[in-house]
Amino acid sequence: MTKSEIYNTDCLEFMRGLPDNAFDIAIADPPYNLKKTSVRGSGKLKNRVLNTSDMSWDFAPPNEFFEELRRVSKHQIIWGGNYFDLPPCRCFVSWDKMQPWENFSQAEFAWTSFDKPAKVFRHTSRVKNKWHPTQKPVELYAYLLKTFAKEGDRIFDPMFGSGSSRIAAYKMGFDYVGCEISVEYFGKHEEWFSSECLSQGELFK
Repeated sequence: MTKSEIYNTDCLEFMRGLPDNAFDIAIADPPYNLKKTSVRGSGKLKNRVLNTSDMSWDFAPPNEFFEELRRVSKHQIIWGGNYFDLPPCRCFVSWDKMQPWENFSQAEFAWTSFDKPAKVFRHTSRVKNKWHPTQKPVELYAYLLKTFAKEGDRIFDPMFGSGSSRIAAYKMGFDYVGCEISVEYFGKHEEWFSSECLSQGELFK
């Protein structure tokens, strides 16, 4: 039976208590700490009504976060890797958002620790019933798991936000552990997970 565990806690404190290589793959989407007036990709989004809820988590993680992430997982996929001081990477993942408006971000990048050719995933950034300011499509995480994970792998998301990663992992049969510091988003995710996964069949085969 697939194990799916989430914790409403600070991920850095959580990781400090884990042994080395506790997970096979960590998939992280840390905040980039771009100012609300930024024109580098998120200024308009952050000023929308959607983002009037809890944004206390919106600061870039310290270097220790990345050190611990690499310690507790064998491989890492880190969205927004271009904003952080990470080692050189051969296998960047480019998410082509199929964005029709030139003044909006056309793509988003993930740094990975995999020694594979770079990847491109094309899928709209539009999310049905979006309720989290940085919510990514479940299909994006399903693609990452199909591309990089193998049967039996344990998946970790230290800042799961909306929990799209958990839903993809659960429906694909991967054991999963996630952390989310926001009480608000943690609660909203549990409602979404229950409706998507505990009352429906598998989406991804």
